[in-house]
Amino acid sequence: CVQPSVPPVPNYKLSMSIPEWLQAIQTYMKMLQYNHTGTQFFEIRKTRPLSGLMETAKEMTRESLPIKCLEAVILGIYLTNGQPSVERFPISFKTHFSGNYFHHVVLGIYCNGRYGSLGMSRRSDLMDKPLTYRTLSDLIFEFEDSYKKYLHSVKKVKIGLYVPHEPHSFQPIEWKQLVLNVSKMMRTEVRKELEKFARDMRMKILKPSSAHSPMKERSRGKSLSPRRRQGSPQRRACRRDKS
Repeated sequence: CVQPSVPPVPNYKLSMSIPEWLQAIQTYMKMLQYNHTGTQFFEIRKTRPLSGLMETAKEMTRESLPIKCLEAVILGIYLTNGQPSVERFPISFKTHFSGNYFHHVVLGIYCNGRYGSLGMSRRSDLMDKPLTYRTLSDLIFEFEDSYKKYLHSVKKVKIGLYVPHEPHSFQPIEWKQLVLNVSKMMRTEVRKELEKFARDMRMKILKPSSAHSPMKERSRGKSLSPRRRQGSPQRRACRRDKS
């Protein structure tokens, strides 16, 4: 009986460029494979402190089991820790297809004036994107165009804050600092909102929003989805990402 080979965890080498390093991380995640089993192997509670999530990521590297999109985001953060020139932030999508809503999340990357992403999906063009996009909106529109190929319409885009590089941090990840109901907005409007947010992020002037910030309540109020139970997004995230 041949034991399945365990992919080696990538190590950063000084000779590597950042795009090469990100590619090595993405290749490693692809070697773990996308989890099609219907069973989630790792429990990820989005409200947990970063330190706890990093312990789960460590476990992923030990177990080498298939992962879904939410696990890939946590693993991507873990593997890019200690690279201060690489800023990481979550990007979540809510899409509609054939009467159902689907949720998907990737890890946005900002480095040297360019945007890209890391992630896992059933669809090869809904996960990693090269570090070549000049603006955050260019990256988001690239995902939106990819979704159109699968007849998914993007309803909402949520952008979180930069995740600290301190793996022992007790603060949780801020998953949705900006919530855009893109299906009700013109692209010019979406671009304007995203670019203002990206600028504020780069200047590090944004602080985690409290659960009841007026801006968030307003944008949530426009939601087409009746489901608003606290905690439901993380349970549903990726369970049905048609991605």
